Amino acid sequence: MVDPLYAWWAQQLVLCGWAFEPDPTSLEPALAIERLSQLGVPDRGELGWRLIEGFPPGGNDPRAQLAALEMLALGAAAGWLPEERVDAWLHALCRGIHSHHDSLDAWLSSLRRARLAAGWHHGDEAFAAAGEALSKIEADGDGVTWPLLADALERRPRGTPWPEAPGAWPLRAAFAPVLVLPPAQRPDWPDAEAWLAEGWQVHGRDELIRVMLWLAGQGHRYGWDIDAARLVEMDAAARQAWLAGLGEQRRYGKVLLRFLERGEPLEWAAWDWLRLADLAYAGAALGWLEPDEAEQFAGHAADLVMRRYSDWTALTLAYQRGRSLFEGRDEMAAHADDWALLLHSPLSPWHAPLAELLDEPRREASRQAMRAWRHDTRHWLLALASVREPDLLYRQGIPVAVDDARRRDVRRYLQETLALFPDEGVGGLARFWLPAQVHHLNQLAADAAHNALPSLETRLGRPPAEAVGLRDALKPCVRHAATIFMAEKYAFYLLMADDSGDFEATGLQRLAESLRGVLCRFYPDPRRLLDAWASWEAALPELPDDSLVHEIRWHRDDPGSPFHWLDWRQTAWQEPGPRPTLSRFTALALAGPLNAGVWAEPQPEGHVEREAVRQWLDSQYGLHSAAELDDFLSFLLEAGDRQEYQINYAPYTLNASRLEEEIAILESGECDEDSRNHLLRLKRVRDNDAGCNEADMTAWDIAQAVDIAVAGRSLDWLGRDAFGGILDAALRIAQRHYGNWRDYALGLYAGFSFFMGETDEREALLDNFRQALVAWLSGAPPLAGCWASLDFPGARPRHWAPMHIDTLPGDARTLH
Repeated sequence: MVDPLYAWWAQQLVLCGWAFEPDPTSLEPALAIERLSQLGVPDRGELGWRLIEGFPPGGNDPRAQLAALEMLALGAAAGWLPEERVDAWLHALCRGIHSHHDSLDAWLSSLRRARLAAGWHHGDEAFAAAGEALSKIEADGDGVTWPLLADALERRPRGTPWPEAPGAWPLRAAFAPVLVLPPAQRPDWPDAEAWLAEGWQVHGRDELIRVMLWLAGQGHRYGWDIDAARLVEMDAAARQAWLAGLGEQRRYGKVLLRFLERGEPLEWAAWDWLRLADLAYAGAALGWLEPDEAEQFAGHAADLVMRRYSDWTALTLAYQRGRSLFEGRDEMAAHADDWALLLHSPLSPWHAPLAELLDEPRREASRQAMRAWRHDTRHWLLALASVREPDLLYRQGIPVAVDDARRRDVRRYLQETLALFPDEGVGGLARFWLPAQVHHLNQLAADAAHNALPSLETRLGRPPAEAVGLRDALKPCVRHAATIFMAEKYAFYLLMADDSGDFEATGLQRLAESLRGVLCRFYPDPRRLLDAWASWEAALPELPDDSLVHEIRWHRDDPGSPFHWLDWRQTAWQEPGPRPTLSRFTALALAGPLNAGVWAEPQPEGHVEREAVRQWLDSQYGLHSAAELDDFLSFLLEAGDRQEYQINYAPYTLNASRLEEEIAILESGECDEDSRNHLLRLKRVRDNDAGCNEADMTAWDIAQAVDIAVAGRSLDWLGRDAFGGILDAALRIAQRHYGNWRDYALGLYAGFSFFMGETDEREALLDNFRQALVAWLSGAPPLAGCWASLDFPGARPRHWAPMHIDTLPGDARTLH
């Protein structure tokens, strides 16, 4: 039995120059494909566009409807469309034609007018003859007449022209409508492989997955968003200076500034997320992705756009902005024309609301899949380190081999910047895990919030205003554990060590797992972690004029950021490095500014650092072995330089005339080096230089002992227990001689000044040391030293407890 719709369809194809055939889909497939190519339809995506054009928004286009009937016949004959899809499109086309015309003659008349309007003035005799033939058949009541067509349309149920339950694939219509699922390279995307290679430098499955994860998690929007956030804060002159510095990117800069000037919404994430769906489709067509993998990536794109955009119009406007920025040409005026079919055609694949694009099971499946791609701890390192080095996010997904150039760069960084060498092994990374620094910052923030910071006025001076500003800026950080301030740098170092290839992979993985556990313990979710990081970065940027706050907040606010898709779970508690007790940290702090602050438990160093420490001990103290170091430490703790002062200089304070005579005698003759030093010290006693006659200079010996003990530990000349014994002894002596850090600092300064040898740089060295002591006492700037956050040994506690548990063991004020 002849299908009346197919018969009517066959009749209309006569208008396209076809010979009448009862079945319009009976053309040989090869001939149909050749004919499609001649008509500019190389694949099924373009066929989809031609079919939608038969349903223009807000009106009727007879030429497009007739062309769609021909395209449908060719697509069906080529085997590009299954029978149920052909039926659905045919029904929709026939209904559209019938609903806009009262009769066949009206339909033919509309076609003639449309063709004339398009310029078909000559050579259209075949069309005219075919029209006359159809009119005669209709008048004679032969074939499928207009009333019979209406009856057939009423009896036939409407099918769906698009794939049933398409999931996220309607997103791909931004580039080409999806007519059939799953996709295949032919006929869906014959040149997909070449397109990926040329446009994306993608040559296989692994690279494709990495690029898709980059688009989801960062994409082009990252740089654009950061630029926009900074430009909003700039004045006109600064914006022009920014534009002038863009070089080849100047066209992009002009478009972005134009958006800002006219108040265009600064939203363009759709540029990345729609292309993610497109790449997923390409991967499925090529067979590089399994159908469910491709659907999960497309589902992730749908999930992200559904979170960000209220409707399809908002989505397309955002995409158009992204396209404008990418191409360096403002395309916003063309939006209405570019997207009219998808937004307004009655048969658009976007007919359903954007909010209904993805059902909950598919959304959850895509979320689980994205977390699975980032489940390993390597992605924690990539995410944390990418804030400083954004290109690292190109390495998500399947691991990529590190090239030789990258290995050379990271080895140079590790050795020249961090002094970390392969002979130290994975254990060498422990010195970059700084829980004592975290404790110090947490304590300062708590004290700042309660107006309990140390006085800025000291007997050694007052810190500069800039340093005070940094200290006071810690007040807003009180709600956030400072762990991330230290941990993000540690993650970067850990990733560099892994890239170098010089450290045991298993050990590095263990440290990364420990890092994840720590962060998950102190921060229950990504937003809390990133809020904490932004807070501490705002207070203590690594570079004063170039903080990472905008970058951190971007990751907090962008739903695609990898931080929101990491494996956020706490495993067994094990930190990447030792956490000293509060007592041990206090003992280490007794060295004060004699050296850089010790923020971690000292440990044996690698051969390069050991050699540097050996040379220092030799040049400063003449120490060459563990035995000599042990003897000297015993001397410092039992007698030290303070004994020399008491025996050789203190008596002169009781006899000023005898002191003047001694100075005169030494000045009248030739002095060797020892005599010259003695003369200088006598003058310091005479002048009470740096309060040497009043201050208890035991602090000088204590500080030296701790500093030298740290050096001995780094050389492995002191074992863990022996090192601990030295620190315990130093604590006891400090507690006997002093009651607070202020008096300790005066004693340390007096000893430093009194026992300094003759040097042209004396005044500069003293001034620097004095300023360092002021910074340690006041906590301004915060990372100069840690006395401001520590109670002096044996002193009454005076600090406020932090609001979280990230403190050192032994802190009686810890909140749980």
